[in-house]
Amino acid sequence: LDHIRALDRVQEVPHEGPMCDLLWSDPDDRSGWGISPRGAGYTFGQDISDQFNHANGLTLVSRAHQLVMEGYNWSHKMNVVTIFSAPNYCYRCGNEAAIMEIDEQMNLQFDPAPRRGEPHVSRRTPDYFL
Repeated sequence: LDHIRALDRVQEVPHEGPMCDLLWSDPDDRSGWGISPRGAGYTFGQDISDQFNHANGLTLVSRAHQLVMEGYNWSHKMNVVTIFSAPNYCYRCGNEAAIMEIDEQMNLQFDPAPRRGEPHVSRRTPDYFL
């Protein structure tokens, strides 16, 4: 965690390096590290998340930045949770969104937000401005 804390996080996301890898890497069903289909970051297996949690005294990695249709998704035997907070992403994905709440006793609760349709537009904008 000290390596993550040392990163300059107030920056544009670079195309390579630790900040890029931290943002774009995703959990996967395979073991070890893999090439990410996103073209940036890596995939990591349950063995990697187990090692990370053990080395840092953690029981859970809470992450985002990956579309999940139900708003949140558990992986790696509930050692990793992905939360996606944008319903109907880009007005076309049809996904739900969620937020995670943690109380004083470290109990987790997920509050879903249903997908939404197109935003209400009070004045029609011609497509040539988009």
